[in-house]
Amino acid sequence: MPDVVQERAGVQVLVCDPAGPPIVTVQDALDLIGAAFAGAEVVAVPADRLDESFFELGTRFAGEVMQKFVNYRLRLVVVGDISRQVEASSALRALVRESNSSGHVWFVPDLDALDDRLRTVA
Repeated sequence: MPDVVQERAGVQVLVCDPAGPPIVTVQDALDLIGAAFAGAEVVAVPADRLDESFFELGTRFAGEVMQKFVNYRLRLVVVGDISRQVEASSALRALVRESNSSGHVWFVPDLDALDDRLRTVA
């Protein structure tokens, strides 16, 4: 399935294909942002598409990517199991907790959880 804009819980979401290309650079993230301009307010990226450096906060990759989404007024949602990465890093655990309490970046286990979250803010 290619990346596709879907209406989920009344919100236009760019749902990214789990088999799509990996996101390893800021330019890769900007490409998703460009695709979202087809009408999406939210970009749902499978955690498996994110380079492992995204979850290693010392690389600053996560911060750069998240800031790009904020700058373009798009919500970034990382979809999937990141328990291994969270268990390995108290800083990442804090980032996930903080992000999930804001409106710009969320970490959710699956698309059903995204739908539930969208319903609470819509």
